[in-house]
Amino acid sequence: MATSQSTMDFLLDQLSGCGPVTARKMFGEYCLYFAGKPIGLLCDNQLFLKPTTAARALMHEPLDGIPYPKARPHLLVSADLWDDLLVPTLIGATCRVCSEPVG
Repeated sequence: MATSQSTMDFLLDQLSGCGPVTARKMFGEYCLYFAGKPIGLLCDNQLFLKPTTAARALMHEPLDGIPYPKARPHLLVSADLWDDLLVPTLIGATCRVCSEPVG
């Protein structure tokens, strides 16, 4: 089942204060970007973030999930947390880690 545009719009609205978060539609699903770098996926109306230690530490009970067959595990963020301040906090933690220079 493809992710609905209204779900993506809602999530982007929740993340509007996080900085340059954007999304690109891909095969009926979405890839989330921060400043042009991929940080997560929205598949089947579920949010999957890159599994960073910083984001995992913020979750009471972190869950791993597979966004699509043969994908690497991602941090699954249940929809009941999207209204909470936790989602912007998780995105912020993920963005900080993903935007750090390598090396």
